[in-house]
Amino acid sequence: MKEITEQEAFLRLSAQCAQAEHCQFEMLEKMRRWGVTEEAQARVMARLVGGRFVDDERYARAFVKDKVKYNKWGRRKVEQALWQKRIDADIRQRVLDEIDTDEYVEVLRPLLQQKRKSTKANSPYELQQKLIRFALGRGFDFDAIRECLDVDDADTEM
Repeated sequence: MKEITEQEAFLRLSAQCAQAEHCQFEMLEKMRRWGVTEEAQARVMARLVGGRFVDDERYARAFVKDKVKYNKWGRRKVEQALWQKRIDADIRQRVLDEIDTDEYVEVLRPLLQQKRKSTKANSPYELQQKLIRFALGRGFDFDAIRECLDVDDADTEM
């Protein structure tokens, strides 16, 4: 791929940012792949941030909302994904703290109920362990898992 100029990089990236949220790390990676020099990358990023095309906090809010609601990810998995995208720790923590606990549990409960139907186990204990492992793999914290399982167990006993 031929190297592109600083202006071309800015125009391409600003067009992409106008269509969807992107973080600084993604933009820098694209410019690196395009062969843009580090000095030019810094200038382009300054223009993108200054023009509010790129805002890591806005990106993180949208990312968290989408991953919890649509992908049914837990806090831990979302936090790891944000870490991989090099979002600052204070932004990550602030955005993750904004997750509504009730909404979070309402995402997990139907997920566990559906998994319970499709999981084979020899005992209730084994079933519960499999459901816990499943939810932990999705990134949910143990307290939320326990809360959902305790409510589900109480419902099935009636």
